[in-house]
Amino acid sequence: MVKKPYPRNDDIAEAILEVVGIPTLKPEDLPDRVRRVLEERGFYTGLVTDRRVWRIYETLVRRGRIYDVLGVVQELGEEKGEQ
Repeated sequence: MVKKPYPRNDDIAEAILEVVGIPTLKPEDLPDRVRRVLEERGFYTGLVTDRRVWRIYETLVRRGRIYDVLGVVQELGEEKGEQ
């Protein structure tokens, strides 16, 4: 039996880019949909946590690779509770 490869952060980012194009996507569905895409591509997703998916999503938004279509990334000032 051949072991499935673990997804790298770049693989997860590609899956996120594919998934955010779904018009009916809700924030709570993002990690499961990303894992599903990775499984379809032949990756082992047992170690892909929700936190890892959200961290990579936030990085993509902050670097300007995608727009925050889910509206979940806060501005830096909002995170610290500044007014």
